[in-house]
Amino acid sequence: WPGTEFSLPTTGVLYKEDNYIIMTTVDKEKYKCILPLIASGNEEEEKDYKGPTPGELLEPLFKQSSCSYRIESYWTYEVCHGKHIRQYHEEKETGQKINIQEYYLGNMMIKNPLSEPEGQMTPYYPVEMGNGTPCSLRQNLPRSSTVMYICHPEAKHEILSVAEVTTCEYEVVILTPLLCSHPKYRFRASPVNDIFCQSLPGSPLKPHNLEQLEKQQEMMKMPFRRVKEEEMHSTKEEKFSSIHKPVAVGGHQLLTVGTTHISKLTDDQLIKEFLSGSYCFHGGVGWWKYEFCYGKYVHQYHEDKESGKTSVVVGTWSKEEHIEWSRKNAARTYYLREDGTQSVRMVSHFYGNGDVCDLTDKPRQVTVKLKCKESDSPHAVTIYMLEPHSCQYILGVESPVICKILDTADEYGLLSVPS
Repeated sequence: WPGTEFSLPTTGVLYKEDNYIIMTTVDKEKYKCILPLIASGNEEEEKDYKGPTPGELLEPLFKQSSCSYRIESYWTYEVCHGKHIRQYHEEKETGQKINIQEYYLGNMMIKNPLSEPEGQMTPYYPVEMGNGTPCSLRQNLPRSSTVMYICHPEAKHEILSVAEVTTCEYEVVILTPLLCSHPKYRFRASPVNDIFCQSLPGSPLKPHNLEQLEKQQEMMKMPFRRVKEEEMHSTKEEKFSSIHKPVAVGGHQLLTVGTTHISKLTDDQLIKEFLSGSYCFHGGVGWWKYEFCYGKYVHQYHEDKESGKTSVVVGTWSKEEHIEWSRKNAARTYYLREDGTQSVRMVSHFYGNGDVCDLTDKPRQVTVKLKCKESDSPHAVTIYMLEPHSCQYILGVESPVICKILDTADEYGLLSVPS
């Protein structure tokens, strides 16, 4: 909203005096709005590109015996690029052989990526994998997968997500730096360009309603700040911040790979708040997000700008029910240290009595698996949900915070503040 004395910027995005529209508000205020000329040059760059095709860029992955892994609380996923995708679970019992439960989600490339024509408009490069383990739910048709390779400059070909999009058909997202030299798949920042609106004779510098709205917003911020200060015991630092790495292609944010950071609490404060249930972990990728409050509940929720928040109670805590559950299930699992002593690797807690499930007419229930996960950020949290049986869930929660308290687990896997 510049005044009448105004000259267009000469650097950066190009503006021309004749590239404008006249806007009129409901109060009949008139503005001449000068628009940026957005010819980004990306189209030209793509047209002039004579380098390797995306399939050729990924060739090192397909030619080597290169595999990527994603370890979740129950399943481990193995993607051997261009060869197979395997989902497996190992049961190791003392003095007995290892039992492996496994499925091949795809066993060979249906299309050879080297002969794949270019020109698709998608920001990912898809590779179809077929001929997997027969699926009993689909007349023993073989399982199949689409592996979607996405450019991420800092990635190491890790598996971002595995989703069953329809029965026995899967979608696997792999982040790889190999595609980033191709202009079609490259990381691009989403530019924000100014629109300069100048008032025409008889109209205020800025629309009256907009001025009122901005004043209201300022007023609303004031009490909110005071609430925050009380919540933080009058400290002025923010409790949470989020660090994300958006994967943006062609100006559209496609995926956000991120971890939540609890930046201003000390370790001791954080452990106390987490164990009392007053600090909850949030996470999840995709439509559903998850909230886990230790010793209280697990919720699954989706937030929508139009319809608001949809929430499902996946499980609630009852110490008695958990203790009963832990008598039949391993509440603690261990690993052997180099010095021969045992250390707790993971604890499992039972949360029952969730919302009734339409498919089973029984309350939902979830086993929460708390794992130690070392990280550069001491307060990073990773959360994911699995559903091995209808409305019976496994919630994996991994964080360096958990590393500090696992060894306090009692026979029922219950945790306490380290002494």
